[in-house]
Amino acid sequence: MTTRFPVAVDDPLRTAGWEPGRWDIRQAEQWADTLRGHISPGGHRHAVFPAAVEVWAEFGTLHITPTGPGRHLAPSPVYIDPLPGLHSARTFSDLGRALGTQVCPIGIEGEDEALLAIDAERRVYSIDATGDWYLGADFDAALSALLMGLVPARLSATPPPTPPPESSTGPEGLTNARTG
Repeated sequence: MTTRFPVAVDDPLRTAGWEPGRWDIRQAEQWADTLRGHISPGGHRHAVFPAAVEVWAEFGTLHITPTGPGRHLAPSPVYIDPLPGLHSARTFSDLGRALGTQVCPIGIEGEDEALLAIDAERRVYSIDATGDWYLGADFDAALSALLMGLVPARLSATPPPTPPPESSTGPEGLTNARTG
């Protein structure tokens, strides 16, 4: 039988109560209304968009606990409920501005150790006291990374260095060693 997730993810999901076709749009809409209605003391509002609502509808209220050892790190349990991020509208707004997109809370990682967020392009992030982390290109990849203990990529304010063009010359006319 082919499944959507690796066994290390599928087993904890099913144990938590997920099954293909699970869809609670009523709960997702309640969360969307709550987030849209919240305004932080600084005037920040939550962005709500289809990618977030779809994750809430399919996985909302699930406490997903890993069942095996992590590949690189200890695996993290996941709870899908955006309301732990309700009072972090500015944090999500700031991250979205830095990424050039909108960002919305989807749940928590660990025992309230990090907030989970999704952007309008479906990419998923973890926000904790040590920084912001990229977990995957979509929720499935992020959930796999968390439950399988894969190393996330740390988001950085500085872009990686750009390599010099192939035809560049170095000091005193020395040529690039790669091109001769």
